[in-house]
Amino acid sequence: MIEYLIQVPDARLSPGLVLDAPAGVDDFLVMFGDDETEARAQLLTDHAGRPLLRMGGYMKADGSVVDERVWTVTETERHGDRVRLRLGDALP
Repeated sequence: MIEYLIQVPDARLSPGLVLDAPAGVDDFLVMFGDDETEARAQLLTDHAGRPLLRMGGYMKADGSVVDERVWTVTETERHGDRVRLRLGDALP
């Protein structure tokens, strides 16, 4: 069950983007900057224990489709009940 909603200022994800997510939660809904597009996101770890973000596929407000992608997370920084996740590159 998706319990949390987070917002990003852009209409898409890109390397360097910072997500302000709830700490201790690995499944949430992302609302994009166009205020119409949303997608499910899940925090995962790779075989070495490094964080990854799986962003489910979604349709943008202009009708274009973005396929599911897995992103590396280059930085995590906890602030109380929130965690800031800096995205790295998307995996092929």
